[in-house]
Amino acid sequence: MNVFEERGITTLDLHGVKHYEVFDLTHEFVLRHQDKTPLIIICGNSVKMIELVSKCCKKMDFTFSEPRFGIIRIERV
Repeated sequence: MNVFEERGITTLDLHGVKHYEVFDLTHEFVLRHQDKTPLIIICGNSVKMIELVSKCCKKMDFTFSEPRFGIIRIERV
């Protein structure tokens, strides 16, 4: 897991993260940085990873979009 800022947007890169860790990492990242929305989560090319992040966002009622494959953008918490 890698958190960084790119072009003024706080980003979480999930490359190398195990699937069982995704929910907790996503939830913690969004809550910790909710004052900096929009936030970006890089899921990569894994359909499973995208599904897990989307599921977390839906469960926590985060407003999000998928501007391109493998990227989830948290718009509002």
